[in-house]
Amino acid sequence: MKIFYKNTNFGNNVEIGEFVIIGKPPLGKKDGELETIIGENSIIRENTIIYSGNLIGKNFQTGHHVVIRENNKIGNDVSVGTFCEIAFNVKIGNNVKFHSDCHIYEDTIIEDEVRFNPGVYVLNTKYPYRPGEKPVIEPVIIRKGAIIAAKSVLMPGVEIGKYSLVGAGSLVLKSVPEYAVVYGRPATIKGDIRNLKDKNGNQMYTI
Repeated sequence: MKIFYKNTNFGNNVEIGEFVIIGKPPLGKKDGELETIIGENSIIRENTIIYSGNLIGKNFQTGHHVVIRENNKIGNDVSVGTFCEIAFNVKIGNNVKFHSDCHIYEDTIIEDEVRFNPGVYVLNTKYPYRPGEKPVIEPVIIRKGAIIAAKSVLMPGVEIGKYSLVGAGSLVLKSVPEYAVVYGRPATIKGDIRNLKDKNGNQMYTI
């Protein structure tokens, strides 16, 4: 079973698995009211749901059981791993990779070439709110080339600098400078990504 709602448009050579829903209207919108675009050479795997209003570039891929809410702008060469959730009004650049079980909440801005390892949460509200209340949104910005390691939590309002590295299991409460290596709970600066070397003494990351 595959369900495509009205005003959903596909580029050439798009592969779509079973039990996929594309163009589902969000609450308060009619079928076809918001245009949905899936770029050429994309692969949408089984049990993915993509709401309407998404503008998605070429070479897009999802894993299984992915949910992408409405009104996102997603660039070229983006992959979204199994059990990921992307909320609405998110902007994602080109060549961004999400490993499995990442949760990216609304109004997040992600620039080109960012990497997310498994289990990352990008949050946008500092305090829980009661149903019916309007939340106070503080968007997170993740600059070009940043790497967010597994099980990290980015708190609302922080900016992750370009080519920085957030270590596994970190709780990021403050903005991270470009090229910085941070980790811990709370995360603090531990070094510079340009100085990281492998066991053979070679630079680990080419910036």
